[in-house]
Amino acid sequence: MRQAMIISNPSSGKEQAQQYVSQVKRILVSQQYEVVINETAQEGDATNFCLDACKNRCDLVISIGGDGTLHETINGMMDQDHRPTLGVVPLGTVNDFARALHIPLDPEEAIRGLSSNQVRKVDVGNMNGRLFANVVAAGSLAEALSSVSSEEKSKLGSFAYLKEGLKDLVNTPAKRLTIEHDGQIWEGDSPLFLAALTNSVGGFEKLSPDAVVDDGVIHCFVIRNMSMLNTLTLGTSLLFGSLKDHKDVEYFTAKEVRVTSDEPIGTNVDGEEGPSLPIQIQVLPQYMKVIVPEEVQADEN
Repeated sequence: MRQAMIISNPSSGKEQAQQYVSQVKRILVSQQYEVVINETAQEGDATNFCLDACKNRCDLVISIGGDGTLHETINGMMDQDHRPTLGVVPLGTVNDFARALHIPLDPEEAIRGLSSNQVRKVDVGNMNGRLFANVVAAGSLAEALSSVSSEEKSKLGSFAYLKEGLKDLVNTPAKRLTIEHDGQIWEGDSPLFLAALTNSVGGFEKLSPDAVVDDGVIHCFVIRNMSMLNTLTLGTSLLFGSLKDHKDVEYFTAKEVRVTSDEPIGTNVDGEEGPSLPIQIQVLPQYMKVIVPEEVQADEN
């Protein structure tokens, strides 16, 4: 019999995760899976559960929670010979990974979608020895994202990030960055560097409209100037999907990126606080298999 593991964050989705676990289990049992259920209680639990699933050669792992739970879960697959297929039931505020794969944001619709026979191989990133699914940010906005409270995210969703980010970018001077990418070097003052794997960042699905989950590259944005007026025009570019064309944005794609600075600069990884610079990033092409809605896979083939 095929083996499946459910990894659930009981505090996600207004603490409705438990009812969704029962629904997921019913679907998996109907598909002839033997199901193990694990609930996270502390940081690192989802990674350890997924690591066990890999070592036990589990066929399927379902992540029930937000981007943070998903981030931990995929890190259990790092350097493993056997990596289970991943299913996602999004219960977070932003759910960038689900948005990028057109997985329904309504949990019950996403659960019904787990019966799909379509699987897509997607890229993941490796930053300083840790996997990420969506984005790495370095600079004042990265630090602002980490400071957004759960209450603000629940109330404002994606705009909680925008509100905090724009406030901090206007008030924070740019810092010197050195960015090495695929044999080239960019050096200059910047308040923000973004490295995106998907089109959706912070819930804004047009930040990097050219990014595809399996294109094998990292989409990078360096913001050069953040005056008040410039902040407004950058915000407009963000909403309309033309950020890369803004006069004060350096855009490039790469397979490997190294970011350093002589100053202490923080990062944010998949919406969670990350390490300070320096960081080394590389793309791992089509590293992970994910269940996607059948109509989406058909449209993109």
